[in-house]
Amino acid sequence: MRIAIIAPPWVPVPPPGYGGTERVIDELARGLAAAGHDVLLWATGDSSCDVPTRWVLPEAVGTVGAAPATELHHVICAYEDIMAWGADVVHDHTLCGPVYAATLPVPIVTTNHGPFDSELGPLYRAISEHTEVVAISHHQASLATSDTRIAAVIHHGLDTTTVPIGRGDGGYAAFLGRMCPDKGVDAAIRIARAAGMPLKIAAKLAEPAEREYFRACVEPLLGRDAEYVGEVGGDEKWELLGGATCLLNPLRWSEPFGMVMIEALATGTPVVGTANGSVPEIVTDGVNGFIGVSERQLADATRRAELLDRSTCRRIVADEFSITRMVREHVRLFEAAALRERRTPAVAATAQPAVLA
Repeated sequence: MRIAIIAPPWVPVPPPGYGGTERVIDELARGLAAAGHDVLLWATGDSSCDVPTRWVLPEAVGTVGAAPATELHHVICAYEDIMAWGADVVHDHTLCGPVYAATLPVPIVTTNHGPFDSELGPLYRAISEHTEVVAISHHQASLATSDTRIAAVIHHGLDTTTVPIGRGDGGYAAFLGRMCPDKGVDAAIRIARAAGMPLKIAAKLAEPAEREYFRACVEPLLGRDAEYVGEVGGDEKWELLGGATCLLNPLRWSEPFGMVMIEALATGTPVVGTANGSVPEIVTDGVNGFIGVSERQLADATRRAELLDRSTCRRIVADEFSITRMVREHVRLFEAAALRERRTPAVAATAQPAVLA
């Protein structure tokens, strides 16, 4: 198949640091190409994903103060080029793209990387009439309204051959994510401290709300046993995760998936966290991690995490969250979308992409 993928313009693909969506797009694009499909990625010019990539924006615009018109400009140029390229299907990860492309004569698949029970809900309810909407966990899908058509639930995948196996001998717990209350960074510090285990915190700290939360709730708790190491990516990330006794993931919200969990497990590091969102779909209590309710329970689990078998953690990712499985499930949906008659012949015959002045 000729598969076009549109990434948001906020972060390069793959991301140099934090960026779960962009990490997934990179894995999927490379996996589809390795499976023999023709892939065209529309991202930003500083992206380094190893597939043919085109762009209108030379650099990612970042997540701070970005104007919605920037994404629309990115999307319009992408669809103009993609239609000329002759895609069999478009996998659009932007918000405005499926709305803009509703009348274009090409099947559109979109993945919701956020919660359905938020301001995104009405958007996905509306576009699901003409677009194949993918949910990334069963829990996330369960939060969609009954009139939102979910085409498939497809868990994220990871190419474990690119992930080094860690020994977990660093003598610390790790936190990796965004600096925000929903991720529970302050709770992670208290949990690790109660467990008597040092904590290394790697988190994105760029937006005003993130800085405010850090100053008010996290920085006062830091000490010799709780260190903020900044935002990490690449080899630094694998070293941090692979050396940890466990990944602390004390979520306070229903996270749709949580790429960091399968990244930690791929290095052999078990996950200790709450049962919110997709966590029970990834973590089996007592097998590749522990799930608790209170900080006291999670502290006890942190002390016991070193007893879990790290090879089992790695194997579960290789078996259940592989890039091969993710690619196979997406291709199945892409093929179905390409066969499905989603527009009237009159619309398909007359629709043309808009051209920028």
